[in-house]
Amino acid sequence: MDRIFAAFAHRIASWSGQPAAFILAALVILGWIVTGPIFHYSDTWQLIINTGTTIVTFLMVFLIQNAQNRDGSAIQAKIDELIRAISTARNEFIGIEHLTEAELERIKAVLEKECGDDARHRLSIERLIQRR
Repeated sequence: MDRIFAAFAHRIASWSGQPAAFILAALVILGWIVTGPIFHYSDTWQLIINTGTTIVTFLMVFLIQNAQNRDGSAIQAKIDELIRAISTARNEFIGIEHLTEAELERIKAVLEKECGDDARHRLSIERLIQRR
């Protein structure tokens, strides 16, 4: 079931990010607007677009979240492999994505402190920007 859903979610997420999907959505909205005078802008006419967009949005949230979760996991696995493969990297960083937000903030603060004070950091970034 997971494999079927993942394949389905990937296809829908990929397709929905294409210009053709946007054009189709715009045409549906345009068609709905054009039919307004025919249906005298009735409550039913408004309910059709509200219901349709709500259903599509609700389903797309799950599909897009699934795609993002898979992408995030794949990126994390690649980063973990790079950490493992580089002898000077600290293997302790593998798996830190499972820590709490507070723990991650503490690690970030320690790393920033190791890299130097804010003034030195700011100068490094300014030099980097000037290289462009």
